[in-house]
Amino acid sequence: MKSIIISSNSSGGGKTTFTLGLLKLLKSKGIKVQSYKAGPDYIDPAFHTHITKTASRNLDLFLMGEKGVKASFSRGSGEYGIIEGVMGLYDGKGITYEYSTAHLAEVLDIPVLLVLSPKAQVATLCAEILGLKNFKKINIAGIVLNNISESYYKLLKLAIEKSCGVKVFGYVPKDERLSLKSRHLGLVQSSEVEDLDDKVTLCSELIQKYVDVEKLIKSFEGSSNYEDNFKLSNKKLRSAVAYDKAFSFYYKENLELLEHLGEVEYFSPLKDKVLPKGIDFLYLGGGYPEVFIKELNENKSMLADINNQLSDGLRCYGECGGLMYLMEQIEGVASVGFFKGKSMLTTRLQNFGYAELEVVEENSIIKTGTRINCHEFHKSKIESEEKKLYKVTKNVFDGTIKNWQCGYHKNNTLAAYAHIHFFGNIHMFDDLVTGDFKKV
Repeated sequence: MKSIIISSNSSGGGKTTFTLGLLKLLKSKGIKVQSYKAGPDYIDPAFHTHITKTASRNLDLFLMGEKGVKASFSRGSGEYGIIEGVMGLYDGKGITYEYSTAHLAEVLDIPVLLVLSPKAQVATLCAEILGLKNFKKINIAGIVLNNISESYYKLLKLAIEKSCGVKVFGYVPKDERLSLKSRHLGLVQSSEVEDLDDKVTLCSELIQKYVDVEKLIKSFEGSSNYEDNFKLSNKKLRSAVAYDKAFSFYYKENLELLEHLGEVEYFSPLKDKVLPKGIDFLYLGGGYPEVFIKELNENKSMLADINNQLSDGLRCYGECGGLMYLMEQIEGVASVGFFKGKSMLTTRLQNFGYAELEVVEENSIIKTGTRINCHEFHKSKIESEEKKLYKVTKNVFDGTIKNWQCGYHKNNTLAAYAHIHFFGNIHMFDDLVTGDFKKV
């Protein structure tokens, strides 16, 4: 599979818009394309999947490790692979380029396409491009300029190719119809954008018209087949996964691990009256339960069934939005109520970014001392007297260390804000879903 990574000099540079348009264009040409997203993002992969009808995959070196990233990459299938980068090309964990898009390009040995949205600059833009090109030994395949006029594009193309020795494949003209709405945590989900298909079709048409797509495709390069040692044996486990507009943030590989173990049934906490019958494990992933809390609250039979089954010992893992849902209240509106306490929205992100968690409280689900890399991204907090399970540590860029506690355990249920990719710790996943670990 020949692939390319789409990156930029910063967030907001046009990566997502261009990626979606290119995916749509290639698919319209009958080309089978596999999409990926660098970093811990859930929303962009959902947009990718909506367009290609093939599940997008995350590639996160911090959460998954190099072997996990290579395994996830190898699970993709298609003639071409398109990886949407995260933040700016070299922006990683803290002040280093570690775990950045550039780091990922090195690990997978894949060229990078820069999508840049310049404003009132020519020679200075060339200097910036040279910096991006030379900061590390990254293979910059070329550039697409975004959100500019035709006359400005002609000027910049001439300057860039003369001063930087980098191909300029074309541009995407400024068009307000391409913009996507945002909310408190960034882009809305693909399922909530009514005119998404129209926007993506427009973008693909503009790319077809103003970008030399044939030359761009020729810059894609082949990649190696990698080992995938993250497959589990079937244990005839029957799992239920919450999946609707309120809960949709899951890493594809985490769901595949459940599929390895047995049957997986998806259900809607918004619409279904009770949990699927005869399940052994319940997975409540992240999402926007706070946005849909009124509808979730009105589904009284589902709230009661989840509470009753968890009280009876059903194994359950709740993550971020799933944690909020299991509390007594979200923004003053009654929820499941399995854990005592309430979730409240905040005006700013709480504990944002990569961190490491350690299990510090004795429990029957997961071994104390277990450490795993995680990521937090939420504008809410929990007020609860329940005992916390995790100690979470974040190395701040100035050399200081920030610590906080999170995670709640009751019966056979564990829930926390931390997002986890289980390729980073298969043993933890096994403890969660099968109960192989028992407290001594």
